[in-house]
Amino acid sequence: MKKIFTFYCLTILFVSCSGNDDDMVLETSTETAMEMEEEVVIETLTAVVMGDFISGAHPTSGKAVVDDKNTQLTLSNFKTDSGPKLLLYLSTDIKSTEYVDLGDLKGISGDFTYVIPENTDLKKYKYVNVWCVDFSVSFGYAILN
Repeated sequence: MKKIFTFYCLTILFVSCSGNDDDMVLETSTETAMEMEEEVVIETLTAVVMGDFISGAHPTSGKAVVDDKNTQLTLSNFKTDSGPKLLLYLSTDIKSTEYVDLGDLKGISGDFTYVIPENTDLKKYKYVNVWCVDFSVSFGYAILN
């Protein structure tokens, strides 16, 4: 009787501890599906031109993406240092010899969207330049391809 009771207790213990891992598999599958969906959305938005930031006078990283209508420029996973007066330009070169001013840099870390003025030739203005006005230097830039 003692052996049967011990066997019964051990059986209950093992069954109750085994649990059901289906929830964990489902959760992982859902997360993976969501991540894949986000990647598809990003790829859809990047249909026209985009470029990765390259550090200039200061460490700068992230991605610049222009929408398919050439009306918006989005900085994603963007990061740079703070500065006295930082503007975002679309320029013809790294030195911003000719540029289209998109306005003040909206932040030094995160995702930001800027309106591209109508009739802006992105083949000519293919540099997205974080420009420090006070020191006339590029903090970093992305080349749109």
